[in-house]
Amino acid sequence: MKKKFPVLRTDEEAEHFVETADLTEYDLSDMVPMRFELRPKDKSVSLRLPEKLLSAVRSRARRAGIPYQRFIRMALEQAVQEPVRKRRA
Repeated sequence: MKKKFPVLRTDEEAEHFVETADLTEYDLSDMVPMRFELRPKDKSVSLRLPEKLLSAVRSRARRAGIPYQRFIRMALEQAVQEPVRKRRA
């Protein structure tokens, strides 16, 4: 049986744990991937959206546990990385 992952309350605790622990001994099944935004945001845009759409975006962002503006940015990043689909005539 694997160990439960400990609650780490400070950066120092986390650093010590990472340096000393053997992660193969721990149950990591409850872990959730985390996306860190390291690049600076140096441009801003103003965007008008229908209230219903903005409400839906905020709701989805809340369920994902992230701020709605980050949710929008991630959706845009995903959209520009996908191959362009040709329109049918």
